[in-house]
Amino acid sequence: MPFIYSSAFPPAAPALTLDAAPARMPAEWETHQGTWMAFPPPNHTFGPSGSPTLDRARGAWARVARTISRYEPVTVLADPRDTTAAREWLGEGITVLGVPLDDAWLRDSGPTFTRRPDGTVAAVDWVFNGWGAQQWAQWGKDQNVGRVLAAHAGVPVNPSSLVNEGGGFHVDGEGTVLLTETVQLDPQRNPGATKESVEDAIHEALGTTKAIWLPRGLTRDYGEFGTRGHVDIVAAFAGPGTVLLHRQDNPAHPDHEVYQELHSALAGQTDAQGRPLRIIDVPAPAALEDDEGFVDWSYINHYVANNAVVLCSFDDPNDAVAAGILGRAYPGRTIELVDARDIFAFGGGIHCITQQQPAPAGRQEAAA
Repeated sequence: MPFIYSSAFPPAAPALTLDAAPARMPAEWETHQGTWMAFPPPNHTFGPSGSPTLDRARGAWARVARTISRYEPVTVLADPRDTTAAREWLGEGITVLGVPLDDAWLRDSGPTFTRRPDGTVAAVDWVFNGWGAQQWAQWGKDQNVGRVLAAHAGVPVNPSSLVNEGGGFHVDGEGTVLLTETVQLDPQRNPGATKESVEDAIHEALGTTKAIWLPRGLTRDYGEFGTRGHVDIVAAFAGPGTVLLHRQDNPAHPDHEVYQELHSALAGQTDAQGRPLRIIDVPAPAALEDDEGFVDWSYINHYVANNAVVLCSFDDPNDAVAAGILGRAYPGRTIELVDARDIFAFGGGIHCITQQQPAPAGRQEAAA
């Protein structure tokens, strides 16, 4: 269905539940019906109403939304108290939908969209518990966002019992999924889980058949406000058999050793179709530290929209290097550089605040 909603907060009818219908998560570069985001509310992460930090967050999120809206429809969830502010920050052409929110990392709290064998779209509703029940996190409202969003999108829900976030995996659309041992196997997320039990749940939900496990994520992601190793900041598929990998060249940065460990984990791997993985290194920004310590700035945390790649920029010499690499990895797409320093300051990047809804089969158009 098209992305047309009332600007008021509508009562969301319960989404239809599927009985484990087989489905496949399309690759991010497949055609989208649109993009979903959330508007930063006042909270522990962004600061109180009227604070400069909250304004910084809202400005950064709005820049991303406006950039994507040039290529596909964008719908932004906003807490009902913030809908007026959201419309003011976002401007014309972006739909605002009132939904109770705790935070604004919709890649993680929202559903994951899949396409069923009949071509229709459904939504996986993971269990969300604040990135492993972290002390600073709140998720009383966000744990319901997956079902509420799916109801507004008019798609059925396939509930999963796995505690998981959208930033914690990446798929190639052809059966392969990247996972991180410190995320899905986190005892604060899935106590007692094994690789086999996680793979069973992931494959059932996403239609994948092979998981490639990375041992960890970037160093800063294990700090007080980190996710404990989300894969979408360090590695991402950019085509069949092709993985982009965050490369830190400076041995003074702890992620220099992390890169070597992750490269070794990926080297020699094959995808679900038996193709050897081609690893494309993407150099990290030259900047090493900010006010909080070693940065986790990464070009891997980009978003692939219809006909475009929305790429994190950092006013850094390597911005142009990364744009060139991604331009070759996604030929024919416009590379849109958007300053992501404020997003990273709050704990994530452009991929973390976006979620694609794939177009139903039969309504796909070529997105070069």
